[in-house]
Amino acid sequence: MPFTIKVVERNLEVFLFIMGVSAVIISQVLDKELISKALVDPVNITLAVIVAGLIFRWLQNPMEKGIRGMSKAMPFRLFLALVVIVLGLISSVITAIIAAIVLVAIVSVLRLDRKSEIRLVILACFSIGLGAALTPIGEPLSTIATSKLNEDFFYLFHLIGPDVIPGVIIFGILAAVMIKPVNETNRMSIDQDTESYTEIIIRGFKVYLFVMALTLLGAGFEPFIENYLLDLDHLVLFWINMISAVLDNATLAAAEISPAMADDPAKIKAILLGLLISGGMLIPGNIPNIIAAGKLKITSLEWARFGVPVGLVAMIAYFIVIILVG
Repeated sequence: MPFTIKVVERNLEVFLFIMGVSAVIISQVLDKELISKALVDPVNITLAVIVAGLIFRWLQNPMEKGIRGMSKAMPFRLFLALVVIVLGLISSVITAIIAAIVLVAIVSVLRLDRKSEIRLVILACFSIGLGAALTPIGEPLSTIATSKLNEDFFYLFHLIGPDVIPGVIIFGILAAVMIKPVNETNRMSIDQDTESYTEIIIRGFKVYLFVMALTLLGAGFEPFIENYLLDLDHLVLFWINMISAVLDNATLAAAEISPAMADDPAKIKAILLGLLISGGMLIPGNIPNIIAAGKLKITSLEWARFGVPVGLVAMIAYFIVIILVG
């Protein structure tokens, strides 16, 4: 519906909220505990988005000068590659949310053409989504996986790091190759509009509603996952986890991963990689996607046209690696 009906596309947060409420009612899992969780879970993310928006508003001019200075100090394609790679790697330390907000600030200053802007954002969000999973503080999925497996801080880094880090680098290379360099004269002649306080608050509310909707959707689908998916082979789960493109991957990780898998790292790796890669394919798949698409007004169809093909190629590549390497 978001791809074909304009009113749904313009009100994606409300649409997903309605779908989430419908899912939990049909699955008969709506209770006080879930309502409380749905109300509380989005708070930290929403506050981070609002605070970052205020900081960028107050520090807009020096930030613009700094970003422009860095982009002029090196070949532009190299700068794009480094943006994608560095944000992907440091997202495991600064969190995926902050990395996405920094990405939005950089993209807003660069003033790329529309096609290039969308491609840079999507490739960077793929990179952030992958890189943030390297530590438990990077994103909720990695927090849940580490906790459920009773493992230490660097467990995921050792488990999926050899797969994730090359992927982050490849997304950076793709950004350098696939994005058209901007005309420096035109870019410097355009002043960035200052975002109003009202716009910052409205964006924060939309993020709150979006995250609440994903929490409800995940809870609504959890009985189905537990009854029909958990006993499947890990290679099958890898592909089934493409539903992470429209569901909260942290909820899926919570449903699919258990302490009993501790002796089967290959299964854990396949589950996590399937969730992480497909999370970049559509806007609802990951928090960075939601933040970037909301601020830069990227539609669901615009995202899917580039995100789905890139995600499918990445899924195939990682599937081959999983089969050959394990």
